[in-house]
Amino acid sequence: MSATLYKQIQEFYDASSGLWEEIWGEHMHHGYYGADGTEKKNRRQAQIDLIEEILNWADVQETENILDVGCGIGGSSLYLAAKFHAKATGITLSPVQAARAKERASEFNLSTQTNFLVANALEMPFADNSFDLVWSLESGEHMPDKTKFMQECYRVLKPGGKLIMVTWCHRPTDESPLTTDEQQHLAKIYQVYCLPYVISLPEYEAIASHLGLQNVRTADWSEAVAPFWNVVIDSAFTPRAIFGLLRSGWSTIVGALSLGLMQRGYDRGLIRFGLLCGEKGGGVMG
Repeated sequence: MSATLYKQIQEFYDASSGLWEEIWGEHMHHGYYGADGTEKKNRRQAQIDLIEEILNWADVQETENILDVGCGIGGSSLYLAAKFHAKATGITLSPVQAARAKERASEFNLSTQTNFLVANALEMPFADNSFDLVWSLESGEHMPDKTKFMQECYRVLKPGGKLIMVTWCHRPTDESPLTTDEQQHLAKIYQVYCLPYVISLPEYEAIASHLGLQNVRTADWSEAVAPFWNVVIDSAFTPRAIFGLLRSGWSTIVGALSLGLMQRGYDRGLIRFGLLCGEKGGGVMG
C-alpha cells in the first residue's frame, strides 16, 4: 500500500468517524432492506439486519476467534463477539477508530474478549492459521492489491475456517467492458472515498478459487442495500449533521456532498454490492 493512499484513508476516517457515529451510529456499512430493497425499517436496524443476513447466508453457526478486517469503530467486531461469546480482533488504518473501538468495548464490557489495533491488511501482524472467521465488511474496496489482500485473509485463516467478504464492486464486464462514462463515474467515487479501484464480483471469485478457498459462493445484494444511500442523504442535511460536517473538515464535507454518486451508481447498475464466502481446506495450505 503506497504511503500516500495509506495516509489518505487514515486521515479520511480519522476526520469523519466521530461525525458518522454521532449522526449514523457505530455501524459504518450499508443496511439491508429485504431481498428486493422494499422493506421499511429504522436505518440502524437495517445495518444490524445486514450483519445477521450475511451470517445466515454464509451459514455461520458458531465461531470462537474472529478477525474483523477494516473494523471501523468496532461495530461488527463487538456485535459478533457478543453474539457468539467469541474473541474478536479488529484492524484499521485509523488510530482514531482503533481508540474509539477500545472505548466502546469497555462500555459494553467486552474488553477482555476484544482487541483493536492499527494495522495494514496487506501485511497483517498475525501468525498463519490464527482465526476461524475472517470478516471483511466493506473494506476490500480500499485495498490497492485485491489479490494480496485475499492472500493475507487466507493466510491467517485456520484450516476449516471461513472467510466472509462483502465489498463494493463494479458490474461484471464479461459481456461488455466499462464505458468511458462509467469509468469516469467510478473515478469520482474513488477520489471521494479514497479507493484505489474496485473490481467485479466474478473477478473476486476467480481470486478466491485460485487461492484454493473451497465451497466458494457469491451473491449480489445490490437491490437489497441500494435504499441505504437515500436514507443517508436525507439524514446528511439536518442542521445537526451540517454543523458536524463543518466541524469535521473538507474531506468529510466532500464525502457528504458526493453521496449521490453512490446512489446514481446503484441506479444505473454500475455499483454492485458483492458477497463472497469460502472455507480453507484442512491439512496442507494451498
